[in-house]
Amino acid sequence: MDVWELLLVGVVILLGLAGVLVPGVPGSWLVWAAVLWWALGDPQALSWGVLVGATAVLLLAQAIRWALPPRRLRDSGATPRMGVYAGAGALVGFFLLPVIGAIPGFVAGLFLHERLRLGGHGQAWAAVRTLMRAGGWSVLTELFACLLILGAWLGAVIWG
Repeated sequence: MDVWELLLVGVVILLGLAGVLVPGVPGSWLVWAAVLWWALGDPQALSWGVLVGATAVLLLAQAIRWALPPRRLRDSGATPRMGVYAGAGALVGFFLLPVIGAIPGFVAGLFLHERLRLGGHGQAWAAVRTLMRAGGWSVLTELFACLLILGAWLGAVIWG
């Protein structure tokens, strides 16, 4: 694959990450489709290994999501802007504290949004707890799986 195709695969993966935060958009499957596109365009053992790993991670994430309460984020007052804060926090956390930093980054993004919106520290934490119970864990599970796939793909492209 040439550089432009790799760039397009990366853009599709980023669109998939954004799609995870938007209800009704199949973001995780868009990420998987981008990795499939890359693996078909660059048929090597490493690319097929990343594809198999991505498939396993997404299936595991779906199984975990089915065990969690359904998403009711809109009912709890979640807004698209809140999704941007949470997603940006998870992305930054994922790269600052490799892999596991996505979890505290997601929660920190939610907290920052609620702190700016409500003004109080205690009120913001109460809102974050409510949001996480209303489906935040489900979103975080799917987003974390997609970030793992992004990290594996980036690692394979850069060092593979």
